[in-house]
Amino acid sequence: MKLLITGGAGFLGARLARTLLARGSLAGQPISTLVLADLFPPPVHLLADARVQARTGALLDQCAALGAEGFDGVFHLASAVSAECEADFELGLRSNLDTTRALLDALRAAPRPARLVFASSVAVFGSDPALPLPAVVRDDTLPTPQSSYGIHKFICEQLVADYSRKGYIDGRTARLMTVSVRPGRPNGAASGFLSAIIREPLAGLDAVCPVAADTAIALASPATTIDGLIRVYEASREDFGGRTALNLPALTVTVQQMLNALAEVAGPEAVARVSFQADAGVARMVGGWPARFESQRQTRLGLKPDRDFLSVVRQYLQDNPASVGVPLRR
Repeated sequence: MKLLITGGAGFLGARLARTLLARGSLAGQPISTLVLADLFPPPVHLLADARVQARTGALLDQCAALGAEGFDGVFHLASAVSAECEADFELGLRSNLDTTRALLDALRAAPRPARLVFASSVAVFGSDPALPLPAVVRDDTLPTPQSSYGIHKFICEQLVADYSRKGYIDGRTARLMTVSVRPGRPNGAASGFLSAIIREPLAGLDAVCPVAADTAIALASPATTIDGLIRVYEASREDFGGRTALNLPALTVTVQQMLNALAEVAGPEAVARVSFQADAGVARMVGGWPARFESQRQTRLGLKPDRDFLSVVRQYLQDNPASVGVPLRR
């Protein structure tokens, strides 16, 4: 089996690659080649695996060549993120819409249909004046995105569905929740502070929270997110249930509950490193995303949210021990 991960050098792409390589197979087929396409080279430890190949450069420029390689499966994770799309309209169109369309056309021209998992986002939901966001988002809730990023994702969902309807690909869309806690440096996502307010204090650094403490968020840990992507790939067409996008599992927490979990593992000194500085733009964008989800489709696929945010923090500590610079409570 030959697989492609776009955005393969990013945090989620690299973690997905590590998980797939450790498994050794996907949907019952051994993985012989894993191609990671991104603007930058993937981590060295991934390239050390003989099964891994890198394709470096703008994805839009690579799509035609990638399509000619004849992939069995594709995870399309590459994307410009929320705040980037608001700040640079052309960047968002090029990175999200133009690139996804080019990738789909390249796969359409391939000798056989590839199975594709497209990573969409909870940002496809919002509160429209004509259709307010319900208190709980369910499988039949109509997306009404209120940002360029959310609109791009929703348009791409429909493209994946139509290319699947025509038989050009076997496409499945998974809507990702905000992933926390992400390691490394902040990215351009409006939700980036939801990792920073945990990651930075654990490293002994200050962090800023731009929203109120009672703001509720739908989150998923990195491990839960990767598990969801793989299960969506491996699901039969019948089990996935049509061509409509699937909302991955969400843990609903408030910012205050996140800080309470931080205090439990690192004490009040760590929480004191987080200051609240209101940012109306970020608060408006993040506050417009849904925080509560229910899904029978998730249940049918055996998908479950994280148990609580404390378990999410402990997962980060286990995965990133070198990033901790403060004493921990045991």
